[in-house]
Parts: sequence; structure tokens; C-alpha cells
Amino acid sequence: MLVEAVRGDITTQDVDVVVNAANSSLLGGGGVDGAIHAAAGPELLAACRELRRTTLPDGLPVGDAVATPGFRLPARWVVHTVGPNRHAGQTDPDLLASCFSRPLELMRELGASTVAFPAVSAGVYGWAVEEVAEVAVRAVRGHGQAPGVALVRFVLFSPQALGAFRAALDAR
Repeated sequence: MLVEAVRGDITTQDVDVVVNAANSSLLGGGGVDGAIHAAAGPELLAACRELRRTTLPDGLPVGDAVATPGFRLPARWVVHTVGPNRHAGQTDPDLLASCFSRPLELMRELGASTVAFPAVSAGVYGWAVEEVAEVAVRAVRGHGQAPGVALVRFVLFSPQALGAFRAALDAR
């Protein structure tokens, strides 16, 4: 399994799965969530509304993940995960780690082999990007050689985030 960090736009990644740093409502938002919804088109919002109407009436819990089609994205699927919000007192690194391990579990169910992750919970959710990078790399590598997973790519928007993820990859 190749694990790498690149600077770029997660909505343009040619991978099987793009991970969305969603909010529990699944109905779109700002940052990565807004960009993925905009790029995927209105069908993504309709699919998320259907999830809320049927299987997730109370929303997606923090640390969990759910898949939808990718619609207009190059990725075949979007795996939505809800990161912990440090500003709301959600400071458990295990919840954050789950935002990286649960999508890998869903990938196996989907038959996907490549994935692009953002820096879930960094930024507006108050987690330092360095801590997110350490937790993310540990969670992904803790999955070992996940059967069928060939590529895990962390796609970062800023040079600071890229540096933090590269440092975390180099440290392990």
C-alpha cells in the first residue's frame, strides 16, 4: 500500500474514493465539504438527503462514515466522514482516527483500491494540522497492508498542511 501526501484539489483526484470531511447533517457546508458538493453536482445532495430520510435520520455520528456515488467527480464514490470538533469539546484522538480507518473499511466493501483523504478536522474544527497528520498517518498505517487498498493519498490545500503530513509520513 502506497501512502503519500500531495498538494492539490481533492475534487480533481483520479481515485476510486474521495473522502469528504462532512458535517453530521450530510447536507453540505464549507471548506472541503462545500467543494465536494459543488463538484459532484446536485445529485450528491439528493443522495445525502435520501440517506437522512432513510438510514441516518439523526445524521452521521462523529467518527463514522457512509458512502454515496461520486456523481460528477472523477472518483466513483464519496465516503463522508464526520470529524470531531475540538471547539465543541470533541478532543478524543480515537474519534479522529476513526475518520481515517472507517473509510478504509468501507473501501473494502466497495471494492475500491485508491482513496484521497483531506485533513479531516483541521482548520474550522480546531484541530492542529500537525496533530491531524500524526493521527491520520498512524490510523492508515495501523490498518497495515489493507487487502485491496493500493493507494492512500492525503490531498492538502496549503503548504503548511502538506508539510505537516509529509513530516508525519517521514517520522513513521
